[in-house]
Amino acid sequence: MSEERNAIPLILTGVGSIIVTVGALWYYGYLHFAKPEDALLLQDFTMLKTIPGEDYKVSLDPAPQLAQCVDGVLVLFDTEQKGLTGVLVDSRKRAVRCMGEQTPQQVQ
Repeated sequence: MSEERNAIPLILTGVGSIIVTVGALWYYGYLHFAKPEDALLLQDFTMLKTIPGEDYKVSLDPAPQLAQCVDGVLVLFDTEQKGLTGVLVDSRKRAVRCMGEQTPQQVQ
């Protein structure tokens, strides 16, 4: 004879374990719930093109963002807001590539 099992405790255990897992990931910083005010707006940044032999001026104070090459892609980290990162993309949503610690190649 087959016994009928009560499925309610199994369902509650599954839902509870998912909630605890998401809570632990959020607490340790592996999960971030982004809000619109957390977004890095592209209008806050600009590309400074340099011409050899021409002077240009930049502020001596560093920006709160830090760019780093991760797996060949330029990633922007915000040091003021925990867990906020961004990937630099072009108009076609293609990631801007970088070469890490190597010297840049001549563009032909």
